[in-house]
Amino acid sequence: MRCCPAGAVILLLFAIPAIYQLLVLFVSVRHILRTDAYATDLRPVSILKPVRGADPGFYAAIESHATQDYPEFELIFAAANMDDEAVPHILRLQQQYPERSIRLIIRQTLAPNRKVGSLIDLQRESKYALIVVNDGDIGVPRDYLKTVLSPLAEPATGLVTALFRTRAVSLPAKFEALSVITDFSPSALVAPLTGITEFGLGSTLALRRADLERIGGFQSLADYLADDYQLGKHIHALGLHIHLSSCVVESHIPAESWGEAWTHQVRWARTIRISRGGIIGYAGLPVTYATLWALVAVLCGQWQIGLALLGLRFTAAALSASGVLRDQTIWPLLPLLPFRDLWAVGIWMAGMVGDSVEWGGRTLKLRPDGKITPSD
Repeated sequence: MRCCPAGAVILLLFAIPAIYQLLVLFVSVRHILRTDAYATDLRPVSILKPVRGADPGFYAAIESHATQDYPEFELIFAAANMDDEAVPHILRLQQQYPERSIRLIIRQTLAPNRKVGSLIDLQRESKYALIVVNDGDIGVPRDYLKTVLSPLAEPATGLVTALFRTRAVSLPAKFEALSVITDFSPSALVAPLTGITEFGLGSTLALRRADLERIGGFQSLADYLADDYQLGKHIHALGLHIHLSSCVVESHIPAESWGEAWTHQVRWARTIRISRGGIIGYAGLPVTYATLWALVAVLCGQWQIGLALLGLRFTAAALSASGVLRDQTIWPLLPLLPFRDLWAVGIWMAGMVGDSVEWGGRTLKLRPDGKITPSD
C-alpha cells in the first residue's frame, strides 16, 4: 500500500519543487543571453578591499584588480594589523605595480562586524565618487570595472552586484562549492521573480559615494552580520534599483574539513533566516530541494515523478554552473549533487534554530533584527 494519497494533492506537492527548477532554467537562460555593455563614462573609481588572511590563490586574486583595463582607479586594502598573512602579498603587489595607486591601511575602527569596521576606514581613506567593494579573496576578469560600473550610468540604479564561482581544493570545500554553484546562485537569479530585489552580494558591490553617504555610510551597517544584504536593503530603501551584473567573479572556499564546511553553511543558513524576517520566510526554503521531494516521491511509489524531479534538478544545476557561472568544474562533481542536496536539508534544519554563528574565529549572537553582538 502506498504511503501517500493519490490525485491532485500529491501532484501539487511535487509540482511546486518542479516549478522552481523550471524557473531556474528560465532565469539561467535569460541571464546567459544578457550581456552588460561596457561603461562609456570611465570616471575614476575607488576599489575597497577588506582582507583577513591569505589563501593559496590570494595574490592572483588581488593582482587581477591591479591589472584592470581601466584608465584611473585606486586600490585600497584594510587589514587588522601588519601581522596579517595578506600583508606581504599586498606589499609585493605595490612593488610589482608602482604605477598604480595601491595602498594598505590598518583598521582603526572597532565594530561588531569587523569587516564593516575596515570598510568604514576604507571609505574615509578613498577619494573617488564611484566605489567598488569586494571580499578579499575575490578574483576578477580584466574588464571587471568597465562591466560592473556600466549600470550606474542609469540614475535609477543604485547598486551593482555579481554572482561568483568558486575555487576549492579539498573534498569538503568542493562539496560546499556545489552549494554555491547549484543552489545559492540559482536562488539569487530566481529571487527577483518572488519580489526579493534588495540584496547585495559581497563578491561585488558597486555604487556611488553620494548614495552611500545618503544611507549613513558603511557605519549604518556596523551592527549587522549580513552587511552585503543590508547594503542592498538600505540602497533599495532610497528608491534605487539593484542590478545583477552579467560579470562573474571568482571566490575561494577554504574549508579543509567537514566540520568547517558545516559551520560555514550553518552561518549562511542562519543569516538567511534572519534576513528573510525569521522562521516564516525561511521555512519555505525546502520547496527548492528537488532531491528531497524526488526521494519522497520514490518512497511513495511515484518513481516516475521522482525521476522527473531528479532530471530537472540535474539539468538546472548543470545549466546554472556551466552556463551562467561558466564553471566547468561542475562535471566531475555532478554525481555528488543528490548527496549535497540531502546535506542541505540538515543545514536547513540547523539554521532553523540557534542564535549564534562562528565567523572569523569569533562567536557572534544574532538578534531578530539581523544585528549581532559578540558572545565571547
